[in-house]
Amino acid sequence: MRLVTADGTEIAHEDHEAPGSPVLLLHGLAGHRGEWDDLTARLRSDGHRVVTYDARGHGESTRRPVSVTRESCVADAAALMDHLSLSPAAVTVVGQSLGGHTALLLAATRPELLSSLVLIEAGPGPIPVEMPERIGTWLDSWPKPFPTSEAARDFLGHEAWARGLEKRPDGWWPRVDRNVMVDMITDAAGRDYWPQWRRTTARALVIRGGKGWMPEEEFRAMGVVRPEAELRTIATAGHDVHLEAPEALYGALRAFLTR
Repeated sequence: MRLVTADGTEIAHEDHEAPGSPVLLLHGLAGHRGEWDDLTARLRSDGHRVVTYDARGHGESTRRPVSVTRESCVADAAALMDHLSLSPAAVTVVGQSLGGHTALLLAATRPELLSSLVLIEAGPGPIPVEMPERIGTWLDSWPKPFPTSEAARDFLGHEAWARGLEKRPDGWWPRVDRNVMVDMITDAAGRDYWPQWRRTTARALVIRGGKGWMPEEEFRAMGVVRPEAELRTIATAGHDVHLEAPEALYGALRAFLTR
């Protein structure tokens, strides 16, 4: 399914319908909606309606959108929720990494759209100003095209990342544009989003990978600012908690959703 936003960007999405409360899942930079397949299946088995989508500039959504600002990404999530008539009284928004950042800003600027917020390896602290260069260098290091999906899996570190590639006659290619990714993280880098975290009112769960990128100081400070927020560390996981520790993530999320 596709949604065309106000600026003409096409957002590819999947609505896994079920009678229970809806959960919207937001992937991170250079990712794709298929990263959530495992969690989607688990949540659907509990009766939840689950919605996943490719962020602008990613996957099957518009590859080179007219805007890659934080504001445009938040607007996409809000537009999709409206398009699918997700009930604000029941919807939980879950985001990992930059998708978590989008979820945080959505909760701060459009609090009427959601009841619960789950941030995975994502917080309000400034993204390092050197991150765009690091992302560019990382994307440049990809041996494009990958000769096989197995080669892509071995290089990228997980089968879910390989599934996000596009198969062409000469091999497997990324479904993202290197410069679009750099521009997207550049827009977010160096900015302080603590005021936005303070403004959030949705019931909140923050999950950090014990071997991930999120600084423990930032993680703990989020609990100081919002003492009612739940903080969980999954010790065995790195930045991609949803891929590295799917059972632990599901357990934490299920406990949160049933409280």
